[in-house]
Amino acid sequence: MNEFQGKTILITGGTGSFGKKFIKKILSYDVKKVIVFSRDELKQYEMKQEFTDKRMRFFIGDVRDKDRLYRAFDDVDYVVHAAAMKHVEASEYNPLEAIKTNINGAHNVIEAAIDCGVQKVIALSTDKACSPINLYGATKLASDKLFIAANSYTGDKNTSFAVVRYGNVVGSRGSVVPFFQKIKETGTIPITDERMTRFWITLDQGVQFVIDNFRRMHGGELFVPKIPSMKVTDLAEAIAPECQMEFIGIRPGEKLHEAMITVDDARRTLDMGDYYIIQPEFPWWKSEFGHGGRELEDGFSYESNTNDDWLSVEQLRNLTDTM
Repeated sequence: MNEFQGKTILITGGTGSFGKKFIKKILSYDVKKVIVFSRDELKQYEMKQEFTDKRMRFFIGDVRDKDRLYRAFDDVDYVVHAAAMKHVEASEYNPLEAIKTNINGAHNVIEAAIDCGVQKVIALSTDKACSPINLYGATKLASDKLFIAANSYTGDKNTSFAVVRYGNVVGSRGSVVPFFQKIKETGTIPITDERMTRFWITLDQGVQFVIDNFRRMHGGELFVPKIPSMKVTDLAEAIAPECQMEFIGIRPGEKLHEAMITVDDARRTLDMGDYYIIQPEFPWWKSEFGHGGRELEDGFSYESNTNDDWLSVEQLRNLTDTM
């Protein structure tokens, strides 16, 4: 019997790129029902034309509205929390909106999940939540802390919460790959800084990592996959070798390099082979839920510019040609 057989799964923000890929995958697991919870009626309408499986349900609602979440979470087994205000620059200029969705919304999801008896919740995070310099990253760090702390006050409800953190999802709506592919017709590719590096993960990899961690989680873990890095200039060369690169300067809230595990995080992180687990700082957690794994050496950090796994221009070209 697989982890999802006979389960009802709800995904907040389910009409996004991740949600669509996740739903295609999860429907193959003999689930009872899949519920898409999102606030955009047009995207839901369009998604209904694409997903005609009788197990699909669509629920208009906003994570800011706790009462609506309570109604949506009734008789739900697992929740994937993907809803967020994700645009860095928009969050910088509309900070309260990012706080309402990413922090208050996270709190609402937690309260509804506990009170409605949801079994497991995985919240999607971002590398920008690690040592954040922008408001989006700061709100996602607060969200991560809320989900992890929630494991200590579930009482007898037995709801477990975990977080998955990874880098930019390549090929998702609003990501750099479709942007470069669209703009290359102009003959110029804008690059904020020639030194810039990023982690690389595909939608398929991101979805599978979330699915795998429903099986692994006990509650309180922050899961980080081991994934390659790439130089943004190499990506531009792979997609549009005929174009000139124009260096336009770093945008508000943007980093040169991203990180997923800081030196301080590393002291409570386990190397699990092809992924890491940042353990919660609950005094009871290790003895009750230890995963095994190898402790990291002092001074370790996981950053896009010091990663030991890199994609070449040719590898990037092969990957982007399939998108």
